Amino acid sequence: MQEGKPKPNPHITTRGVNDHIPEDGRPKGDWRINIKREGIFKGRHLLPKLERMGIITSEDSCVGESIDDRTGEGWTRMFVSQRGFWLIDPRIFLFTLSPTTHSPFPGASPYTSRPGSPNRDSFPPSRADAPGEMPQALMAPQAQSPGGPFASGSHLPTYYPPPPTIFTTTNNIRHPIRQKPPAQGETFYTRYIHSVGQFLSFRVASLSHKSPTHRGPVSDSTPTFLPPGSGVTQGSLPSIANMAINPCDTDLLHTWMNDPRVNALFGMAGPRSVQEKMLRDALNTKHSFPVIGCWDGKPFGYFELYWVKEDRLGGYLSSHDYADWDRGFHALVGEQEFRGPHRVKVWMSALVHWCWLADPRTERVLLEPRVDNKKYVVVVVDPCDPFVRVYFALHPNDVARFIGYLQDVGFYKEREISFPHKQAALMKIRREGWEAPVL
Repeated sequence: MQEGKPKPNPHITTRGVNDHIPEDGRPKGDWRINIKREGIFKGRHLLPKLERMGIITSEDSCVGESIDDRTGEGWTRMFVSQRGFWLIDPRIFLFTLSPTTHSPFPGASPYTSRPGSPNRDSFPPSRADAPGEMPQALMAPQAQSPGGPFASGSHLPTYYPPPPTIFTTTNNIRHPIRQKPPAQGETFYTRYIHSVGQFLSFRVASLSHKSPTHRGPVSDSTPTFLPPGSGVTQGSLPSIANMAINPCDTDLLHTWMNDPRVNALFGMAGPRSVQEKMLRDALNTKHSFPVIGCWDGKPFGYFELYWVKEDRLGGYLSSHDYADWDRGFHALVGEQEFRGPHRVKVWMSALVHWCWLADPRTERVLLEPRVDNKKYVVVVVDPCDPFVRVYFALHPNDVARFIGYLQDVGFYKEREISFPHKQAALMKIRREGWEAPVL
């Protein structure tokens, strides 16, 4: 489960009559860390609280016979699984407390040095009146308060369960009312990718004429510890990421769409107004929102995350193919330096990871790449349907085995779908079969 460490062998050792079975044919187990009820875990209330939070699990789901909760009956076989670890929303634990003043413990760790809990002092002040200048979140699926994504004056976590389901009808489709996505420019997912040595992040695209400032971490050599009271924050130190040298999102799309390679697939080349209208339409669509992917704060691609039920894809599926909360995404990689099979698998699995975290009711993620994408993936923009804009468009070398890449991260091909403009493979991944994002 640790990044940078080799994966343990998942195959279960068989004995007796199964000794002849080759290792690749043996059943796979679920890697777990067993928790012993001793030391700090011996208290009467700690293990039940951790179980309620989803941090630890037990297959013993009965009440038990003992009326004395000090015996620990039912709490002796607790464990943490890899799959469960990655499905826990970090907002349950990552929140900022007010600094302790006049502490009687001068040797205590300064509150600003906690690497796992970003706070507003970790980044330069944001300008609420400037589009794209929003407080940033670490894997936070919704917009945050001006005090910062993890600010908590009540000393309580900033996680909230999904709201009650209320239905509405759009274009004769009955569906749940969706929560608003994060704001323009807001980062909603950040994770260090050990195999690449860079931070991957996703933020909402912005119509601002300035490039949204990247306030998240980057893989540079700046100091990771700053003494308390120095007045210097990590975000205020000069770096490539926090220098406004990137073009704005509309200019990015203008450059990418006018690349002959991309234009041959998208047909969206033209003046800046063409891409600006595309982005404006995407920001005004109720069932999806546009996203810019970044490596160490540098934009590399454009994505759209959508709810399947209201998307055009939903019209080609039967009711058993998807549920109210299932999601999908479209993607475009525009920067030459960030293409390649491994990076594709990383950002693909990261988007799936976000879908699981964004709403625990999402059970499936669906994709529909063209079946003959061994050559190209054509993107058709339907001017009569504002829901259809972008589909997979990667360099031919990247898409040569694109369906294979999907299968490598857990997708499976269910069948083919005949769209008016393409024959697509319906690819699915289920929460139940998902294990962890590519590290």
